[in-house]
Amino acid sequence: MQTGEYTHHVAKSILMRFSPMSEVERRVAARMARQKAWMEREEPARLWTILDETALGRVIGGPEVMRAQYRRIIELTDLPNVMFQIMPVAAGGHPGVVGSFAVMGFPQRFTPNVVYVENMTSALYIEDEKEVHTYSLAFEQMAAMALSPEESLAMLERLARQ
Repeated sequence: MQTGEYTHHVAKSILMRFSPMSEVERRVAARMARQKAWMEREEPARLWTILDETALGRVIGGPEVMRAQYRRIIELTDLPNVMFQIMPVAAGGHPGVVGSFAVMGFPQRFTPNVVYVENMTSALYIEDEKEVHTYSLAFEQMAAMALSPEESLAMLERLARQ
């Protein structure tokens, strides 16, 4: 859901001076290519994102970059295959506090779900059925705690006007 400029600033802040600028650009290009491939598929995958309110308040790249990022998310929420919710600070503790994760489901009938966890230097794919189930339950709990899609969109629109 990220704009190219926002992605650039995120990658640059994560890698800081540990990696050359070419690595930052490689990561940005890879992320943008994945996003483009997802959007241009004949039948795009469904995307249900729950984003912590604190992430929306963290200014990365400056106010203009953030406004463009908010507008990008708003634009994507118009798609029929996208669901977006914000986890408000007022919700308190929730399973996502320990870090972000993605539960990936596949259209093939007998292909099990996989959990994707990304960190600074690598990514982990969790396939163990019990662990995937735990992450799935955590996501369901977060969805119940988060703002509704309508409330989330209203918050994004307020942020984009600032």
